[in-house]
Amino acid sequence: MHNIDKERLPQHIAIIMDGNGRWAKEKGQDRLYGHFHGVESVRNIVEGCAELGVKYLTLYAFSTENWDRPQQEVTGLMELLVDTIRKEVPVLNKNNIKLHVIGDVNMLPAYARQELQEALDETKTNTGLNLVMALSYSSRWELVNAVKAIAQDVKDDKLQPQEINQDTLQSYLTTSAFPDPELMIRTSGEYRISNFLLYQLAYAELYFTNTRWPDFRKENLYEAIQDFQNRERRFGKTSEQVKA
Repeated sequence: MHNIDKERLPQHIAIIMDGNGRWAKEKGQDRLYGHFHGVESVRNIVEGCAELGVKYLTLYAFSTENWDRPQQEVTGLMELLVDTIRKEVPVLNKNNIKLHVIGDVNMLPAYARQELQEALDETKTNTGLNLVMALSYSSRWELVNAVKAIAQDVKDDKLQPQEINQDTLQSYLTTSAFPDPELMIRTSGEYRISNFLLYQLAYAELYFTNTRWPDFRKENLYEAIQDFQNRERRFGKTSEQVKA
């Protein structure tokens, strides 16, 4: 941690929390065992980001594609989600962390939606780390919905086609209130972004680690941030221009 330059922290870190199921199978357990232990990693990384002063942390918790998994696993994940949120809200408030949710939450069971809404309401005045949970989320779903909303506003004469630009599209995304991630971390050795924040990750630094999510801790987070700080972010410019 002492090697991290606090003046050059990524403002927004996004994480694909991958490897729970494989971690569990390697230990001779069912997949839910891995998800259960993955919760401890969430606690640890949220705490680490808050301690460092990171402003936004987005965690890919459940994709729209995950609904196609075996029913027993999906049901177990929903129950784990609700139980975890119920237990963690006091901790979030204690640490001044504000919870946000992005995704098609209408697909969640009613009891999960109610628990989520209560958590959102109870943490809405917090001013520290913004913890964004991507639940029943996919970027293609998000982009299709944004295009539909833009088309409807054009049809209703609220928006002129010639006025549409990058900022317009950004304002229709579920992440419109947040800055784009500067660092995206994926655990478990997979080298893809799996329909996660496709538009928002345009200029993010991508970091992949073989560590399974249940084993990912603050030390792993620090390594990712140090790697980020050792990179040169040029945004299309030359190295000479950036240094100048």
